[in-house]
Amino acid sequence: MRRRRDGVLRARRGSGDDVGDILRPDDLGADLGEKATLLQFSSAFCAPCRATRRVLGEVAGMVDGVAHVELDAEAHLDLVRRLNVIRTPTVLILDDAGRIVRRAAGAPRKPGVIAALGEAVR
Repeated sequence: MRRRRDGVLRARRGSGDDVGDILRPDDLGADLGEKATLLQFSSAFCAPCRATRRVLGEVAGMVDGVAHVELDAEAHLDLVRRLNVIRTPTVLILDDAGRIVRRAAGAPRKPGVIAALGEAVR
């Protein structure tokens, strides 16, 4: 079951009205993209994290207004706890306001990231 769900970008659960679901540049230590942000939580010895960095970097380079932000999970434990990040890589797709639109635990595939971006950019 884990292999089937690994890296699949799923819609977030809940109402979307929670203040905790909105991430600001202060939370990330980087600016949000004009249209969307690909947020990646990584760890130092994670091989799938390197592949995820490459995929998200390529997608961010293809789509204007999309930023890729990579955070070390160990250095951002408060944010990891707040967002319930269980493993690395974990990818969150944020819209232009910093709301979480999609989430994946594990390395996502490029077509899935592009499709999920379509929802965030609307």
